[in-house]
Amino acid sequence: MSGSSKISSLKITNEAERQMALQVLSVIYCQEKNWVGDVDKVFEASDLANPAVSWFLALLNDEPVGVLRILYEPPLELYKEYGFKKLDCPFDVEACVQDLKIAEIGRFAVLPECRRNVSIVAALMKLAVLDTLERGFTHYITDIFEGEVHSPYQFHTRVMGFIPVATHDVGELNCPNRRITMVLDLADCYHRTKKNGGWIFRVLTADWDEELHKKMEASVPLIRATMPE
Repeated sequence: MSGSSKISSLKITNEAERQMALQVLSVIYCQEKNWVGDVDKVFEASDLANPAVSWFLALLNDEPVGVLRILYEPPLELYKEYGFKKLDCPFDVEACVQDLKIAEIGRFAVLPECRRNVSIVAALMKLAVLDTLERGFTHYITDIFEGEVHSPYQFHTRVMGFIPVATHDVGELNCPNRRITMVLDLADCYHRTKKNGGWIFRVLTADWDEELHKKMEASVPLIRATMPE
């Protein structure tokens, strides 16, 4: 990318922005991956009026290049229908699902020519995390495809601190790969990335006020695990 490239991000609130997101989703979910046949079913117009869903759009020089969704009332019971198989992990997965404020983070998509630009990922994550914390949610749950060529597994586990908790063989998307379900404790992520002192902490917290920092400083991770550095 040239030095003059401008990356921005926004929370999607209208149909024009949804159409830009669909451009990105169509390239990846339909054309590249063949995960869905109708991209409108990935991001339905009704989501714009649904308070339990937040969609975010990343722009490069005002052109849409990335998308991310947060679902605040995820149908967690569906995981059992998908053939949910527990992995060895240091906490009770079912208790966490029942007792914690969990949001589902997913529908992540970045255009192929922009995937090496980590600033696009960071721009999406910055808005998503702030939105999530302001709503009082404390954890993320997500699925990634095992063995998928563009899998974010290493970034999720090594950088953010997601913990693999289970697998399942089927899901909403048309992909033969096994799904790995992971959980992220946002308090643990805050302390972890701050201690590491890297760019991810600076970017994710760039728009935070002092009150939110104090709240997260005082937060105690409810899920603890030793992740590889």
